[in-house]
Formats: sequence, C-alpha cells, structure tokens
Amino acid sequence: MKIALGQINPTVGDFSGNAAKIVAFARQAKAADAGLVLFPELSVCGYPPRDLVERPSFVARNREITEQIAKETAGIAVICGLVTPAHSSTGKSVMNSAALLQEGKIAFVQSKMLLPTYDVFDEMRNFAPASAQELFPFCGNRMALTICEDAWNDKQFWPKRLYTVDPVEALIQAGGNFVLNISASPFWIGKRELRRDMLASIARQHKVPVVMVNQVGGNDSLVFDGSSLVLNRDGQVIAQGKSFAEDLIYFDSQQLTGEMHEQIAGDDASVYSALVLGTRDYMHKCGFQKAIVGLSGGIDSALTAVIAANAVGPENVIGVGMPGPYSSQGSIDDARALANNLGIRFELLSINPAYEAYRQILQPVFAGRKEDVTEENIQSRARGMLLMSLSNKFGAIVLSTGNKSELGVGYCTLYGDMVGGLAVISDVPKTLVYRLSEYVNSRRAVIPQATIEKPPSAELRPDQKDSDSLPPYDVLDAVLEDYVEESHCAERIAGDRGIDLETVRRVIRMVDRAEYKRQQAAPGLKISPKAFGYGRRFPIAAKSEI
Repeated sequence: MKIALGQINPTVGDFSGNAAKIVAFARQAKAADAGLVLFPELSVCGYPPRDLVERPSFVARNREITEQIAKETAGIAVICGLVTPAHSSTGKSVMNSAALLQEGKIAFVQSKMLLPTYDVFDEMRNFAPASAQELFPFCGNRMALTICEDAWNDKQFWPKRLYTVDPVEALIQAGGNFVLNISASPFWIGKRELRRDMLASIARQHKVPVVMVNQVGGNDSLVFDGSSLVLNRDGQVIAQGKSFAEDLIYFDSQQLTGEMHEQIAGDDASVYSALVLGTRDYMHKCGFQKAIVGLSGGIDSALTAVIAANAVGPENVIGVGMPGPYSSQGSIDDARALANNLGIRFELLSINPAYEAYRQILQPVFAGRKEDVTEENIQSRARGMLLMSLSNKFGAIVLSTGNKSELGVGYCTLYGDMVGGLAVISDVPKTLVYRLSEYVNSRRAVIPQATIEKPPSAELRPDQKDSDSLPPYDVLDAVLEDYVEESHCAERIAGDRGIDLETVRRVIRMVDRAEYKRQQAAPGLKISPKAFGYGRRFPIAAKSEI
C-alpha cells in the first residue's frame, strides 16, 4: 500500500485551520492513491498546548474537530494526534493520543506512554500516561502506533535511559511488525542526525520498518524542522521529507521504497532556516505583519534584520538607526547600507535630545557623582523607548537583537536593547553570529564587510569595545557552552578547555548574576540543546559558591 506522511505546520488552538490542513493533505494523498496518511503529534490542536488542555471547552472542541476530520476524509485512513479524556488515578484529565480515522469515524485510539519532563518538556504536568498499548491491523501488518517520546527509550541506543519501560520493544514483543511514530520533535543543532540514528537503531534491532512523521513550524520558542523519515528493516532511510517546510511524502509499505525530498544540509544553513521559520511563524501566529529592528551598524542587528526580511519580506521590515553621542559615522553608514542592500525602510532618529533631557532631569539628584554605566544605560533605554513607540504607532513587533553570549553574562540593558516581542538570536552565540553572517553573505552580499570586520562595540562611551568588559568571544562562548548546556563546574571547564580558572569563574559569576535579566527577556528561538528560557529553570534569589 502507498502510505503518505503529512508534514504540516499547525497552530496551537487553531482547530479550524489545523483541520483544514489535515483534510487538504489527506485529500491530496487520496488522489495519489495512498491508503493511509499520517500526521504529527497533537496535530488537531497544535503542539505544545500546555495548560490549554485544562480547559474543558478546548478538549471538547478537539474531539468535535477530530470527528469532523474523519467525516471529511472518507476513502483514506488517517492517523492524527489529538487530546483525549483520561480516566486516571493521577488526577490528570487528558491524555496525549493518536487516532486512526477510518470510514468516517474514529476507529482506534492509542495514547502516549512516556511523558517527557526535561528541558522544554513538561508533559507530566498536563497529561496522564497510557497504562497499556495495543497493536492494530492494517494493510497486512500489525502496526505499532507510538507518539514521539515513546520511541526515545531504546536500551540499545541510549547508555542511560530515562524510563523503565520501552513501548516500542513491548509492542514488537506483542507481535508488531511495523512501527509508526507521530512526533512533535523540536529542532536543535545535531537533532536531526540524532533522531535518524536512534530510529535506525530501532529498525535494525527489531528488523522492522520505522516511520516517523514530524511537525514543522514555529510555536513560541520552539522550531520544529519536519525532516520526516521512513527507514527499512536495515535502518536505511528510504523516504524523507523536507526540512523547515510543509511536505507530503509517499512510500510503499511492501516494497519499502519511497520519495527522498532534499533536506537542508549543514549546521549554519539549518540554523539560519530555523531562525527564519521561527520568526515568520511567531509573527504571523501572533497576528503581526510588520517588524521593527534597531540597526546599530553592528553584526547582531544586521543578522536579525536579514532574518526578518527573509521571514516576512523586506517590505514588512523597518530598520531604525538611533545614533547617540558616541555613535561613529561608520556605524551609521553601515546601518544605512544594510537597509539599502535589503530593500527595507530605514529611519534615522537621534537619541541625543532625549539623552540630554534625561541628564538634565537627573542632574540635581546625581550631583557630585561620576558618570558610569548609568549614563550608558540611559542611552540604551532611550533607544528602547523610541522602538516601542514605533511599535505602538505602526502595530509592528520589535525584534530584539541580543545574542546568547550577551544574554548569558548580562551584557545587555533591561528596558533598553532588551525591549521587544521576540529575541530572534538569543540562542545564537556570538561566534555563531559571525558564521551565520558569512553564510548570509555567501548567498548574497548584504551585510557590509565593515560590519563583520570591526571590533564589536556598544558605542555607549568613547572608544568602547566589548573586549573591555568581556573575555574574547571564542573564550566566552566555550565557557558558556560548557556551563549552560553541559552544567560543568569551573575546574572542569578550565581543565578541558585550557582556559584560566579565574576567567572561567568570572564568567560563571556573571551568568548567575544575570538570571533576573533573562527572566524578563522576550522569548527567544531555541536552536541549541539548552537555551535560556523555560527549558532552563534557575532561581533568581540564590547564592552561587564557585
């Protein structure tokens, strides 16, 4: 039988829109003579729904729409993800489930057994786990229907397992000979390769075909890459979907041959695609059509503007240069040149009058005190005020431009350069910012070379450079990777990396002290295994002894 994978981009809570996608893809698959089409985890309601599942009306609408989909897709079997009521002693009212829709009705339901609670996942908060799993017959096979994490506990692949049971193994032992997995597996660097290798291990170990359809698109901080896969009994990929785009992929369940759609290769290209998709979906799913980016002439704001223009079109992006008393003419020229290269609207608004007004207002209170970081922050906050004023007037979202290195150590100003509705590159370390900028220019030279080559500077005091306050970015990013993503101690980082121990300790102290800033920051797009945000939960009022 020809089977299709419907790799769609759902929106959380958009039942009508999600149903329309499912029905359209199912009808297209039926027209191509497919007998079954699979859709991602919780595709009916969108993933992750989080606490929305606590609303009875949400759960009821979810069921109603699923029954409607079943009626509108008669003639082809459909598997889709939905929320179902739970009858559980855990006190949770719903389960994360998959339904087989046949002949206009819900014919079979299987719920998720393994509920992740690490990193960005907190499914035990919302769902009850399945107490049992069953097979269902289809096209001459005994199908093992699993949901995302259910396939992530293979003892042959993971040196340390998170759960005591392996749903895939149990279903195979019960006679299953074909594994289906519907997923909402977010992207991070290296995730696609890990996912493929893990699924290949299951296929080889149990000598069964493995099918995984994955969600695509951005929902809040998470970006889902799609990259759906079908593997034969030897673990070889025989069909695959595109990365970072909706897709419909076909394969033959008996011959185990299928379509191989081209995926984006390379970390830099993949990260860039993830940021573009995440920005586009965050804006559009939140109801924004236009974006505002403060252009300093530096590399961070340049990369953010390029991503925005690629995401929603240059006609929908406004670049704002906001020179202050210490801004160089070169930075102003670079900001204007970038805007011209991108074809975005450019406005130049000096903060000097506002800065001087604030200083005059504060002068009686500050009398006798030397100028310090206070005056630097006034400049940054004046810029933030201008950006948010433009946002209010034009109904456009401000995209903040801080990178992960700065956010990590607090080298940013609350209510200043941190203002905005989305922090596009807040999970991109500075060294990766440079790589992505080179990647952008390799496609079309839009970022001025001077922006890439000049020493990074906030330009908030005379001759200021980032290196006045921070270690070199290659050193800083190495420490942040080990401390934030791996939770290594200072001594281990210093030893493994060959970095001075006191430098490592200084960076760690800066990271810990800046927690209060990060918890007030705009949501950012996750592209690393451990991003700042709700996947990294640390107290603010805590003492760090290192």
